[in-house]
Amino acid sequence: MSATDPSARSIYGVLRQDIVSLRLKPGIRLSENDLAARFGTSRAPVREALIRLVDDGLIDVRPQRGSFVSKISLQAMERARFVREALEVAIIRRAAEQGLPAEAQALCETAMRGQIDARDNPEAFTAYDDMFHRAFAEGTALVGVWSIIEREKVQFDRVRILSLPAVTPVDVLITQHHAILQAVLNRQPAAAETAIRTHLSEVLRIADDLAHRHPELIDATAS
Repeated sequence: MSATDPSARSIYGVLRQDIVSLRLKPGIRLSENDLAARFGTSRAPVREALIRLVDDGLIDVRPQRGSFVSKISLQAMERARFVREALEVAIIRRAAEQGLPAEAQALCETAMRGQIDARDNPEAFTAYDDMFHRAFAEGTALVGVWSIIEREKVQFDRVRILSLPAVTPVDVLITQHHAILQAVLNRQPAAAETAIRTHLSEVLRIADDLAHRHPELIDATAS
């Protein structure tokens, strides 16, 4: 493999985003040969990337049949939401207690403006959503905690993408972001905690509806 060939890490990143954004939908078969041709590389880094995606719960390997994009697991999504809520409550409370640096506040405000412009683009809207939440982690020196959230929330993200904008009104999410930021800026930890819990519970409200609308994409069973 030449020095210009994409690494397993970069292939993994592209495929992970393709799956999260639903450009690669559940049930699609992933061929090592086809992916190697797509990325202009050998099969070895592709195989390594696929193994990581299996570990993430994004790919199912079926003996004698190959690798397929997995369905969205509502059970895995709920686990991810639980982890995310526990960590983000801690981040938001610290931000409200210690104060939010001006740079982080500016990032939050930029993210909310971006969400207004991206209201009809679920992938861009979700990227701005991540910018908003990450700003609090950066502003409280808890970027390492955000890295944990990033690893855990992949099924959560797939549900978010699928729900926008038809099932989850974007104005609701933007209003919730305003409430979170205002509580933090007002140095009100309890109000900030309530606001972030309300925001992160929004996905629970729409999960069953999504599963009913998209049974071909979502696994609503408990394992």
